[in-house]
Amino acid sequence: MGARDLLSDATTVSHSARDAEPIELSGRDFNRIRRIIFELAGIDLNASKQNMVYSRLARRLRSHAMTSFGPYLDRLESDPQFAQAERQEFVNALTTNLTSFFREQHHFPVLADLLGRGLAGRPARIWCAAASTGEEAYSIAMTVVEALGPASNARVLATDIDTQVLASARCGVYPEQAIQSCGLHRARRFFLRGTGANAGMVRVRPDLARLVEFGQLNLLEPAWPLLNRLGTPLDAVFCRNVMIYFNRATQRAVLERIAAVLRPGGLLFAGHSENFTDCREWFALRGKTVYERL
Repeated sequence: MGARDLLSDATTVSHSARDAEPIELSGRDFNRIRRIIFELAGIDLNASKQNMVYSRLARRLRSHAMTSFGPYLDRLESDPQFAQAERQEFVNALTTNLTSFFREQHHFPVLADLLGRGLAGRPARIWCAAASTGEEAYSIAMTVVEALGPASNARVLATDIDTQVLASARCGVYPEQAIQSCGLHRARRFFLRGTGANAGMVRVRPDLARLVEFGQLNLLEPAWPLLNRLGTPLDAVFCRNVMIYFNRATQRAVLERIAAVLRPGGLLFAGHSENFTDCREWFALRGKTVYERL
């Protein structure tokens, strides 16, 4: 994620929260946080993100009645019992989750075309590698139903490193305004409207939800056992707006592994600000941020 110049240890940021004592985040502690999140999740945290890091992690310290980042980080790295649960909370806090239904809409007709060309009689296998709160995965599932019919036995595996957003995704409940980008026809076909206390909310219909399986997966893990549930090679992988948080070496390592699980001719859908044209040994550009496995 760009800049790597270290902040002076003398540089500190102090913030006050309502009804809470200020917690000081020193430059040294901030750089420890950058190192730890890189080791745990591959996120190359920009040096300009100190205020963001403070606002997200200060809540974790207060939840443990701690008033200093140093002891918190010490326990995170050296106290196995504390770290077992807290490392996931640490990652959850520093993970950015921005998504919406049919975001980067140009990708979905490309997916529909791939599905429409047939898959030699076998079920389509699609991996959504950064599912967040589920909008992308359900958008994929809607595209599958529209391309292959409601009886499709296609399978969508939706994963994320953040356990909190996955819990929300499994529920499949959203504010009504969140599905405006789906259009009126899809809203009626694929969602149930809430009533009474649930007015203003919608829920994904069970016949759509059945196509999607959610699970936690860290792209830096040495193995991706969840993919065994789909079976490989895969037909399509959506890994959008994820690589921007990795440095170049991590990007290439992850892309090589994605290439290994995609069938020749399968498609990788990337984010609008991502460019993988230097990975020509594995992928060829076939459309706007769409890459074909060679």
